[in-house]
Amino acid sequence: MDTLNLAAAVLSTLFRVVAYIFLRIIPSPIARTALPVLLVAQFTALFLAPKISNVPQVKVEQPESKEPLPENGLDVKQDDPNGAAAVPPPPPPPQTRQEQDQWYRTIALSLPSPSPRLRKANLAINALLALMALEFTLTPFLDTAADLSFSRIGAVSADSVKIAVRFPTVNATAQLLFREQKEDAENPNPWRSGPSLVFSPETDFVHTVKLSGLWPNTLYEYALADENRTVTSGPFAFRTFPDSRLSTGSRFRFVASSCVIPNFPYLPFHARTIRGFDLLANYLYPATAPIDPIPPVEFMLFLGDFIYADVPTYTGDSKEAYRRLYRRNYQSKSFKKIYERLPIFHTYDDHEFKNNYIGFGNDSQPPFPSASDAFKIYNADANYDSVGDQHYYSFRYDDAAFFVLDTRRYRVPATEDAPAGTMLGETQLAALHSWLAHANGTSSFKFIVSSVPFTSLWGHDAQVDSWAAFPAEKAALLEALHSVPNVVIISGDRHEFAAIQYNTPHMHPVYEYSTSPLSMFDIPLVRTLSMQSEETVPANRSELVETEEGPVYVTETVQVPKERVLKYVPLGNVKWSTFEIDSRDLNRPVLRLELVINGKTKYQEELVGHPVKLQASNALGVFVSTGIKDVFNRIGIKPSRWF
Repeated sequence: MDTLNLAAAVLSTLFRVVAYIFLRIIPSPIARTALPVLLVAQFTALFLAPKISNVPQVKVEQPESKEPLPENGLDVKQDDPNGAAAVPPPPPPPQTRQEQDQWYRTIALSLPSPSPRLRKANLAINALLALMALEFTLTPFLDTAADLSFSRIGAVSADSVKIAVRFPTVNATAQLLFREQKEDAENPNPWRSGPSLVFSPETDFVHTVKLSGLWPNTLYEYALADENRTVTSGPFAFRTFPDSRLSTGSRFRFVASSCVIPNFPYLPFHARTIRGFDLLANYLYPATAPIDPIPPVEFMLFLGDFIYADVPTYTGDSKEAYRRLYRRNYQSKSFKKIYERLPIFHTYDDHEFKNNYIGFGNDSQPPFPSASDAFKIYNADANYDSVGDQHYYSFRYDDAAFFVLDTRRYRVPATEDAPAGTMLGETQLAALHSWLAHANGTSSFKFIVSSVPFTSLWGHDAQVDSWAAFPAEKAALLEALHSVPNVVIISGDRHEFAAIQYNTPHMHPVYEYSTSPLSMFDIPLVRTLSMQSEETVPANRSELVETEEGPVYVTETVQVPKERVLKYVPLGNVKWSTFEIDSRDLNRPVLRLELVINGKTKYQEELVGHPVKLQASNALGVFVSTGIKDVFNRIGIKPSRWF
């Protein structure tokens, strides 16, 4: 084999390996750049290489025949004069196993071949892979999803709900209708008029409204109607949250994850498929009810990287470029199975802007204006209200409290003038401390939602992109968290799962559960998570020891890691965590975690919290029965304003 043909074979094999990595393992910009280079180099080598001809036939000397030629002069075998037929020539020898396997090797390794069919097959395979990579790369530009229409549930409270609607018609209007859902579907309640909806290009034809004056813990449904109150879409059901002021404990579930991109790992003709949402829908709404009764999932926390503006390539810094990516996700039938039935609360991470985005607290710095515009329209407007135009917020479900952080907009890396840097900025940090003080006496579990890991155990780029890059702010915040019982941090970003315990002497431990991706690449070979920190703290350890007087507990002080991994699961393109809160016994509140990977439960953990005593409520609703509330409702009085 000559040098150029060998080079073409090596380049073709490398092209296929890189294409597989790009389409099925990790859509790396390096792989995206390498693919056209390898393909052009292969074709160049093939063009310059000499053609491989068929193997020449070896001439075999035949023994001279002693029989005379037939009289007719033709070299034709005649029948034996005794009547026996002429013996036909022997069949060609059967192919050896080596010859049978040769074409497999030729195709698998792109080996040069004299066979035109094998050469064409190799070229067709590479051309097909190139078209697949091209489709995957260009779809974020070409799939505008301009005709997208949708509605979804956002923030839910005890007496209100936010609903986001998109209808792509200029100056179109619609009416939101709602009603309390009855068990008797044949005799439903009459529709009540909600807010009017107006759709304009300035908001990409999306309008988010808030329904207020609802009953706590009540099943409702809403629909969209035209100006004649004719229902055009729906109905869609939702349930209001319990009134947290009346809580004496609860049991409920929610799910959390981050990081999605359509059609990855890649499959042809699945441009809008998001496999993670398909599997999540099967998990949330199974065809058969589970044997053991479990509380329903009430909402989803999406922890960031809802779009990838820079994967597989950067789509550009314009409002339309970012809006297009959101429309594409909402157009996905996979996602539609979720957002039409389950409230989703969002925060952003870096890929809603660009990889490892840092805001510096400067809203005029590109790409923040364009990127935040799309995030606000499609995700943030339906979140819980915050002060001004902030994207951090807090909410409650019964006796559980949540604070969702903004870890991108206000972060400022350490410099010589400010050696500590900041992740949250002064205003957000003060709001977090204020929330923590209030939640301490009113909540069984306190959840802090961070788009990036709080732990410093992850290496590689996490050392500059997560809380590890802000050690002073992290240490001060962690000290405050240790002073409050039952604090849990929920994070994403790393495309792996890890359960982390933060130890401290004489105070409460803090736990973190980091889960991702929901539908993206995992890290198949590289491991960057350390199992424990080098820094240690003293802790008391009790051990049962047999003595002459009988068994007694002996307590000693030992050094334990300040941060340590309880569980680490790196693999899986689809991951989410389900959290179940059971605080019906406030002396033993329980958090149960279920890790689901590729649709199957892979890990479960039960965390028994510290006993809590919730502050008693003097709300009038404690003493008002449901029947009396119904009477008030029928005569038009809004008792939900009283309690």
